[in-house]
Amino acid sequence: MVGPQRPQFVLFGSSIVQLSFSDGGWGAILADVYSRKADILVRGYYGWNSRRALQVLDEVFPKDAASHPSLVIVYFGGNDSMGPHPSGLGPHVPLLEYIENMRKIALHLKSLSKNTRVIFLSCPPVNEAKIQENRSKYLSELVRTNELCRSYSEACIELCQEMGVKVVDLFTAFQRRDDWLTACFTDGVHLSAEGSKVVVEEVLKVLKEAEWEPCLHWKSMPTEFGVNSPYDLVAYDGKTTINPSEWTFYREIQWD
Repeated sequence: MVGPQRPQFVLFGSSIVQLSFSDGGWGAILADVYSRKADILVRGYYGWNSRRALQVLDEVFPKDAASHPSLVIVYFGGNDSMGPHPSGLGPHVPLLEYIENMRKIALHLKSLSKNTRVIFLSCPPVNEAKIQENRSKYLSELVRTNELCRSYSEACIELCQEMGVKVVDLFTAFQRRDDWLTACFTDGVHLSAEGSKVVVEEVLKVLKEAEWEPCLHWKSMPTEFGVNSPYDLVAYDGKTTINPSEWTFYREIQWD
């Protein structure tokens, strides 16, 4: 542990979470946006589905922990929604089971603390043609279709509406871009820097609009060591200093 202790935002999910700090990923963007405000922690696992998430839920989020995260952003669904393999092996989870698994995840996270907030990300679309181009000689055929993604996304959204959990409809958000098929993915499934920007925009929109106390939108959170100091940069007048803790000019996007 290092101090001062900040609010913790945990990203929990499959490879779209694990890779979120790579190549301009959405986790890295959030870590920048929330620098000096909150710590962004990644608990992402390549290839995982909602079944495996349930197996480790108590280990990743123990109820008897000394402190609990302020926010958990959850993404499972892309692997669950893959077509079933004839052997019965693989990541596919039937839709009704997926819904119940996600319900259990939501209930567990909401039970951690009255101040733990939860956002689910629904299953985004995929570039089916790109997936076929990238078929691996080491893996059986990966059955990923936008029809499957759509059904699991809609189920996730409906569950969240039923339970009062905030949700980002990634299936719709991506397709608002005319160039989503080519711009938003690296391999047809995982997110490019452009795809990650979509995720960040939608997450920040939820955080800004949510009626949570305290507010978890970055502009509303206190900045660590934001008090002026005589050791800060000297202003043009040569008599005062300027505290740079709120500077964001270096960011490509001035996130709202």
